[in-house]
Amino acid sequence: MDFRLTDDQRALQAGMRSLLAARHPRERLRALADSPSPAGPRGPDRALWRALGEAGFFSLRLAEKDGGVGLGMPEAVLLFEEAGRALLPGPLVATHLAAGLVAGAAEGDCVVTALDGPGAAEHLASAAAVLLLDGPAARLLHAGTGGAPRALRARPVRCVDPTTPLHLVRQLPQEQGSAVPDLPADAARMRREAALLTAAQQLGSALRTVELAVSHARHRSQFGRPVGGFQAVQHLCAEMLVRAELARAAVYAASLSVEADEPAEIAAAKLLADSAAVRNARDCLQVHGGLGFTWESDVHLHLKRAWLRLRQWQPSADSEELLANTLLRDASHIPGRGPANDATDVLDAENVTA
Repeated sequence: MDFRLTDDQRALQAGMRSLLAARHPRERLRALADSPSPAGPRGPDRALWRALGEAGFFSLRLAEKDGGVGLGMPEAVLLFEEAGRALLPGPLVATHLAAGLVAGAAEGDCVVTALDGPGAAEHLASAAAVLLLDGPAARLLHAGTGGAPRALRARPVRCVDPTTPLHLVRQLPQEQGSAVPDLPADAARMRREAALLTAAQQLGSALRTVELAVSHARHRSQFGRPVGGFQAVQHLCAEMLVRAELARAAVYAASLSVEADEPAEIAAAKLLADSAAVRNARDCLQVHGGLGFTWESDVHLHLKRAWLRLRQWQPSADSEELLANTLLRDASHIPGRGPANDATDVLDAENVTA
C-alpha cells in the first residue's frame, strides 16, 4: 500500500498554503497579537472566514450532492495541518464539523464553536451556534451572534494565547427536557474527528517550529560561525524533526482509519502531535536563545497555541488512559500471558510522550 500523498493531495495542500499566505500573512497574525481590544482577543476575520468557505475548507467532507467537495478525512487533515502551521485563529474544527448541520457553516457565513462538556469555549461571543457534544447525540444551541455567552451563563476568562478569546462554561443545558434540539449526528464520532483535526493543527505548528529553528540556526552567528554548526544546536533541531515526523505518521495513519472507528489510533495521534507541538516550540525557543523569549519573536505564539490545543478535544491524560485500556485488553488475548495487572504492565505513558 502506498501511503505517499497523491498529486491532487499535494496540490490541495499547496493551494491552502497559498491562500493563507495571502489572506493571513504573518503581519496579520502579529496585528492580532499586538493590538488586543479592551474586551480581549477579537473574533475571527469574517472576510477570511468566507474565503475559507469559498475554498471548501469547511465543506471539504460534505457530499457533493449537498454542496460539498466530497473528499475525506485524509484531505481534511492536510488542510488543518496548514491552518496550524499558519496559526490561523478561530473555531475551525467546530465549524468544519457543523457543515451540513448548521445553515451557513459550510459556506463560511456562520461561525460555530463547540463544547464536549463544561469548560473553556473558544470564540463563544462570535459564534451564532454552539455544538454540544457531551452526550450520545450531538445537540445544537442557536443563540445568534453574541448571544451564546448569555445563553450558557458563561463568563470571559483570560487566555494564554493572545489571539483566542475564551469563555468559561460551568454547566451545559440538560439533555432531557431542554430546548436544545438533537442533531442527526453521533457525538462520540464527532469528538474523535475533532481530536484528529486538532492533532493535525498541532502537527502543522510542530513542523513550522522546526522550520523556524533551522532557519535561525543557519543565519544566526556566534563566535564567528552559524549557531547551527554547534553540535548541541544540531541535536535539538534533529530531535524536533523526529518528533514532528513521528506525529505526522501517526496523524496521517489515523486519518485513514477514522472511518473504521479506531479510537486508539486517534488517541495516539493526538498524544504524539500534542507532545511534538509543545516540545518543539520549547526547543525552538532554546535554539533562538534570548531572542526567542522576546515578544517580537513568533515562537511564543506557537507555544501558547500548542498549550491551548493540548487541553482541547481529548487531552493527553484521556489519550493515555484510552491507549492503556486498549493495550490491557489486547494483552489479555496473547497466548501464554496472564491478565495484565495495570497499565504499567503494557504502557509507560511518559515514554509515549517523550
